[in-house]
Amino acid sequence: MVNLVAAQRPLLHALMKMAGVVPFSVDIEPGTVMNFWVPLEALPTTKKDQPPKPPKKPKKPVVVLIHGFAAEGIVTWQFQVGALSKQYSVYVPDLIFFGGSVTDKAERSPAFQAECLATGLRKLGIEKCTVVGFSYGGMVAFKLAELRPELVDAMVVSGSILAMTDSISGETLQRLGFESSSELLLPTSVKGLKALLSVAAHKKLWFPDRLHKDFLEVMFNNRKDRAELLQGLIISNKDTVVPKFTQKIHLLWGENDQIFKVELAQKLQEELGDNATFRGIPKAGHLVHLERPCVYNRCLKHFLATMHSNAQTK
Repeated sequence: MVNLVAAQRPLLHALMKMAGVVPFSVDIEPGTVMNFWVPLEALPTTKKDQPPKPPKKPKKPVVVLIHGFAAEGIVTWQFQVGALSKQYSVYVPDLIFFGGSVTDKAERSPAFQAECLATGLRKLGIEKCTVVGFSYGGMVAFKLAELRPELVDAMVVSGSILAMTDSISGETLQRLGFESSSELLLPTSVKGLKALLSVAAHKKLWFPDRLHKDFLEVMFNNRKDRAELLQGLIISNKDTVVPKFTQKIHLLWGENDQIFKVELAQKLQEELGDNATFRGIPKAGHLVHLERPCVYNRCLKHFLATMHSNAQTK
C-alpha cells in the first residue's frame, strides 16, 4: 500500500523548488553529512565532466530556519520558505539524524548540532545570518548564537527555552501526562502520535488513522539516535547559566502553547534582558507557525525588516 506521506514528498519538494530552494549535502567532517535546503541561485551550474563548484555567497540577507523534533526542515517550515524567499536568502538545514543528515560521532548535545550547523553554513559561504528556531531547534539556535556570535546577528525563537533542565523536563512531562521525553516526542503508535498532536496544537487536528500511520513511518526514523538526542538534551539545574547574548532576540509564541507555556517565554525574556522582545500570537499552540502561518509570517517579516533597516543605518 502506498504511503500517503511519502507520496506527497515529491509535491512538497516541487513546491520548495518553486519557492527557490533545493537540497544540497554538505560534508561537515569525515563521518558527518548535513543536508540543507539552499537558495537555487547559490548553486553554480557545472557540467557533468567537471567537479562541483562551491556554492556562491548569498547576495540577500540570510535567514536560517531550524526545525523542531517531530519533523525535518521543509515539513516544519513549509509555510515560511515561500513567504521569505523573495527578500531573503533562505536556508533550511536538517539537523543531525533528521532528513538526510547523519553522523558516526557519539556526541548528541545541542552544542554538537550547533557546531555542525556553523560549519555547514560556513561551507555554504554564509558570514552573517538571522536564525529562526522552533522548539528543539530553538535550543540549537541559542547554542549557535552563544558559540558563534560573529555568525548570528539576530534570533527569532518560538516555543523553546535556553536549555532543557531536569526540573523543567520533569514538570512538563508530569503536567502533560507523559512518563518520558521519548514517549512524548517519539511516538510508536497512532495513539501516541495523536497524544503528541493534542498537546502541540491549540485546536484539535483530525486526520484519518492511516495518515497517522504513514507519518509515523516516514518522519520518525533513526529512533535510537533521536532517543539519544533527547538524553543529551537534559542538563542539571545547577549547570544552567544564562549567556550574555549580544544579538537581538525576538520570542514569537503561541499564547496557548501547552508544552512551553507563555509564562516560560516571559520569564525567558526577563532572563535575556534588554536585547529580548516578546510577541504572543492568540489562538495558537506550540505549532504556532503551522497553525497561524499568515500571522506568524507577518510578525517574523516585521522583525526581520526592522533588523535589516537598523543594520543599513549603522
